[in-house]
Amino acid sequence: MPGLSPTLPLNDGHLIPQLGLGVYKVPDAEAASVVETAIESGYRHLDTAALYDNEKGVGDGMRASGIPRDELFVTTKVWDTDHGYDKTLRAFDVSLGKLGLDFVDLYLIHWPVPSMDLYVDTWRALETLRDEGRAVSIGVSNFATHHLQRLLDETDTVPALNQVELHPWLPQGEVREFDAANGILTEAWSPLARGRIIGDATLESIALKHGRSVAQVVIRWHLQLGIVVIPKSVTAARIRENIDVFGFELDPGDLAAIDSLATGQRTGMNPDDH
Repeated sequence: MPGLSPTLPLNDGHLIPQLGLGVYKVPDAEAASVVETAIESGYRHLDTAALYDNEKGVGDGMRASGIPRDELFVTTKVWDTDHGYDKTLRAFDVSLGKLGLDFVDLYLIHWPVPSMDLYVDTWRALETLRDEGRAVSIGVSNFATHHLQRLLDETDTVPALNQVELHPWLPQGEVREFDAANGILTEAWSPLARGRIIGDATLESIALKHGRSVAQVVIRWHLQLGIVVIPKSVTAARIRENIDVFGFELDPGDLAAIDSLATGQRTGMNPDDH
């Protein structure tokens, strides 16, 4: 899959670019130009969701880029209100129509919503979409280890990927360990803690040492941990900066210093409370 990012293998034999573009809160009217800029900058992995209401713009940007569909990796997600087998299948059709695609590379359950207790049925719908070839790979988002364990116990498919909030304040050690033990890739949303981590003095010191930005240091940290990472930006310069992270490496001292920042602080909700 040509592009600047290396790829990682999913447990179903497919490959995912390790660094992608997240488009959370990017307006649909703006998404096409943002996606086109990202693809021109070397991104080949785009992450959207039904909730974001910008799937049409993402699809338009893909087509405007002129890059062949088989060189792009597209993720979207089913929202909470569409949990359940039949509703999930219908929601997928809507997403695919907005994207203007014949298939997505990865389809995720956006949140487990344990209070509804429908994520197992929803997962069975994803298995159907995978079997039909319309979702090449299937996975989950914001699943804690006990949610994952239930899928392993009650269904036939191990998720290919688990996308969770993950950054130096919230390194998600327990989730990453469970994912790794079960062949599930971990992916980070909000890798920069919604920008709140940018002013951290430890990270600023490491960035100065390498002649890089704090964002580049944090994205590089994710990459060196083997995590898929999808930083979001709408600014062309920042989009390019965020993928310019393959020309330097954090040393063990850097990694230890970043590890010391863990506080467990979230910028989003706990999956059990969502």
